[in-house]
Amino acid sequence: MKVIFTEDVRGKGKRGQIKEVSDGYAQNFLIKNGKAKAATPAAVQELKGQQHAEAKKEAEQLAEAQDLKQKLEDDKTVIEIKSKAGADNRLFGSIPSKQIAQALQKQFGIKVDKRKIDLPEPIRALGYRNVMIKLAPGIDAKMRVHVVEE
Repeated sequence: MKVIFTEDVRGKGKRGQIKEVSDGYAQNFLIKNGKAKAATPAAVQELKGQQHAEAKKEAEQLAEAQDLKQKLEDDKTVIEIKSKAGADNRLFGSIPSKQIAQALQKQFGIKVDKRKIDLPEPIRALGYRNVMIKLAPGIDAKMRVHVVEE
């Protein structure tokens, strides 16, 4: 019996895949538990429509990420963060990715999740720093952060 998997089933198939499985396994486990549905012509057509819509949505997100990358890598886009510092330009404390995300939102109106900011360790000194932001798979933007004394 041909079935369309509605979710990943370990060892059998991934979501959206059409596979031939035994009738008993399909009826008694996959369909009964909602892990798959029968591959009727209407269901196959619906699956193709869903895959087409997902591909279109993914392409839009990629284009949006490319546009955001252009904005972030522009020379005028420099995030300025004020912090208290002591001698030899060392900060009292540090600047984590959360503070960078908040400053980006406040200064430029661009909302970026703090988990997408690739900061190996918090910033602990005054000056300019390049920070990588992972916008989408394969699309990384390099942004400038300027830490100035308060």
